[in-house]
Amino acid sequence: MAATLVKPPNSTYTFASQPKAVQQLQGQRQKFRQAPVDSQDESNIYGNIMYDRRVIRGNTYALHTLPANAQPDPIEVQRQQEAKRRAIARRKAREQIRTRTPEPVHDRRNVDVQTELYLEELSDRIEEADVDVQTDAFLDRPPSPLFIPQSTGKDVSTQIEDGDLFDFDLEVKPIVETLVGKTVEQALIEVAEEEELAEIREQQREYEELRNAELIELQRLEEQERRLRAEKDRRMQQAKESLQAEQDVAQKIAARAFAKAYLQNLVPSVFNNLRENGYFYDPVEHEIETSFMPWLMNKTLSHVNQLVLGRTILDSIIRDVVNQRIDDYEKLADTLKQVIEGAVDMGTSTGDVVLNTDRHDEAPVNTNDEGETNVSALPTDDILDERDEDQANAEEETGAEQ
Repeated sequence: MAATLVKPPNSTYTFASQPKAVQQLQGQRQKFRQAPVDSQDESNIYGNIMYDRRVIRGNTYALHTLPANAQPDPIEVQRQQEAKRRAIARRKAREQIRTRTPEPVHDRRNVDVQTELYLEELSDRIEEADVDVQTDAFLDRPPSPLFIPQSTGKDVSTQIEDGDLFDFDLEVKPIVETLVGKTVEQALIEVAEEEELAEIREQQREYEELRNAELIELQRLEEQERRLRAEKDRRMQQAKESLQAEQDVAQKIAARAFAKAYLQNLVPSVFNNLRENGYFYDPVEHEIETSFMPWLMNKTLSHVNQLVLGRTILDSIIRDVVNQRIDDYEKLADTLKQVIEGAVDMGTSTGDVVLNTDRHDEAPVNTNDEGETNVSALPTDDILDERDEDQANAEEETGAEQ
């Protein structure tokens, strides 16, 4: 039995059917598309690879193989672009060089004419004619029919009589009872929930009041503890300040006594030191020491310097005079020696002149402007003694200056 219809009294309709496979009838379209089969491929089934066209036989070095990368050579591409660019440039240059027909004037146009020696009739022109054709207006395209895919399964139908599937009066009763029961139950639950929420709020309010009272008491105790601690700190600070004040007073008294004992002899000693260092002085004495004495010393020093300078100049003059006299005496002595030697030579030759060598008396010789020689009456020893005395005086003056 393919289908079973069970309908007990006072119950809903129930349908049950045993599952079965859908059979494909003759002439119907397949459910799934079959893969196309190529008859040529079926006939070209190779059993030996020697006859397979995909196998390459012979030398493989001469085969035209593509490079690993299919990208063209950029140098070759650039060379081709350069060649094209040069060709276009040459074409433009030729067009510019070629002589062109001037542009026509207003209301005229250029026409191609024959320039050969013999004119020919142009008969290759095709005759033309205008023909008009009137076509009908385009008709509207009919709407496309609704696409209904072809059914691939097997259609099965079942006949259901009135009242077989659903009896409203019979079937609605349990549904209404369930809805009403659920509604009443939900209402009762909501009422109970509201009462419970009210009780919870009351408990929260009581708890808040109790907690606030405890917080107030805690704050009062904390404030009392804070006041006691502040009073204790204030009393301790006052005690420390009083003790510190007593210590400061004792230290001040001790310092005052020590300073008084130390400064008892300090003031006289300070005044004595200041007086000795010149801070306490007589104005007249200070003026003499600071103004008059330096001026007097400067004047005295300048006067002494002038005296020393005068003496130095005088000594240099005397030294120059003495040196000049020494030079003159030396020249005179040399001249006298020459004269004496000449006289001795003359007396020896004639026998008239006799010199007394025992007395060592020599007369100085003076030469005048005319070249005459005169022998003075001064002896040679006196001249030498005078020269030695002048040299000694000059040396003494030089030593005194140094």
